[in-house]
Amino acid sequence: MRIKISRKLLILILVLIAVAVYLLVVCLPYKKQGGVLPKTREMFQVQDYYSSTTGQDRAAMLPGNQEALEERLRLIANAKERIILSTFDFKSDNSGKLMLGALLDAADRGVEVQVLIDGFSYFTHCRGNDYFRAAASAEHFTFKIYNPINLLRPWELMARLHDKYLIADDKAYIIGGRNTYDFFLGSDTDYINYDWDVLVYNTGEEETSSLKEVLDYFHRIWEQPCCKVVMEQVSPGKKKAVEQRRKELGELYQQVQREHPQWLEEADYLEKTVETNQIRLLSNPIEPKVKEPVLFYQLTELMRQGEGEVYFHTPYILCSEYMFERLEEVCQKQEPVHMMTNSVANNGNPFGAVDYKVHKERILGTGVKVMEYDSGVSYHGKCMTVGNRLSAMGSFNWDMRSAYLDTEIMLVIDSKPLNQWLRQEMEAYEKEALTVIDQDSYDLKEGQTPQKLTGQRKWRVKLLRPFDALFRYLM
Repeated sequence: MRIKISRKLLILILVLIAVAVYLLVVCLPYKKQGGVLPKTREMFQVQDYYSSTTGQDRAAMLPGNQEALEERLRLIANAKERIILSTFDFKSDNSGKLMLGALLDAADRGVEVQVLIDGFSYFTHCRGNDYFRAAASAEHFTFKIYNPINLLRPWELMARLHDKYLIADDKAYIIGGRNTYDFFLGSDTDYINYDWDVLVYNTGEEETSSLKEVLDYFHRIWEQPCCKVVMEQVSPGKKKAVEQRRKELGELYQQVQREHPQWLEEADYLEKTVETNQIRLLSNPIEPKVKEPVLFYQLTELMRQGEGEVYFHTPYILCSEYMFERLEEVCQKQEPVHMMTNSVANNGNPFGAVDYKVHKERILGTGVKVMEYDSGVSYHGKCMTVGNRLSAMGSFNWDMRSAYLDTEIMLVIDSKPLNQWLRQEMEAYEKEALTVIDQDSYDLKEGQTPQKLTGQRKWRVKLLRPFDALFRYLM
């Protein structure tokens, strides 16, 4: 008996098969996620991250979102030669437009401005946006995107630029986990993410500062074949709209100059910063492809071999088998290893929330002492301390995307005063966190009541849970 299939049904089946094949080409290249090569292990020496003498770089924590915005504007306002901004995400909201206005003002002064943004974020938030076009088309302003969305190269679609830093001349730079929009910068928003930045001030020559390491890293990415200049030309039909947006950005920046001149005044960075012995940059491979988990290995090796207790914060934790093994190795050290992450109810990443719920028992089985941040505001901080000397901050989340897919950086600082400063800031969050006993129970402090999953979040967890095993390696 022959089964007749209508032409429409046949076309639908072929389309579904084509979509399935395409998705496999997108996802499968990233499925293999193992450990580092012997060469990487041999080259990494923990002693290289400590020094017995005081270095020329000084550092300061930027724990607040408003402070983080002001310090960025201050560095841009006082730059004389160059400004470099690399960011995963950039939006033309309140703080985003302030940043664009400041960068445009710097370019108009003759400062060379280079902005690098991830290709997916550009596609979703910047492409076709006349505020960005107004800045990018200005003289002395170059806007590049990393790994533009190209549907003809599906095997590269998952690789993203996740770095966040700003460099001003040869004087100072900021590195951390903050994106360039209202959730992370300023106070003019109803919703915020808690996060971290560190400001580094160079008191000597560029060649002998950690600034050179950060600059070298930026130039390696900037010159990658996968980076493309965009929006440098304005079409005739867009000129009027772009000029209007440029005028708006200029007026907004002039308003800041009038109403908040203290934001732009040159700071006494010797007074605002503390001494450091040494600062080093850790990073992932930068090509848009499956990555060797170099940065993850380096961080865990600093934890494993470092003297003293380890504290690390991460918004979410999604581990491969290799990552679980490494965490177990770290927790075998004599001193305790503590981790703070968002609770399931507090997690801003739906897949992160689901995966934590599914793998919480496995995480606790590594020996790590877990705290859950549960205040109702999503925690986005990525930092760690080892003993009373070493600190690290940057863009790296404890997930497989950060380990294997994205560009990521962490700044490692040998400094007792900065370590103490960071620990004080971390402890402020940890005091509010829930101390986890096991899969379902906590050692609650007086007045603590764990959040319950709201109806929307509860349904989201239920809907996503069946897909966790299939897609967790991409999250």
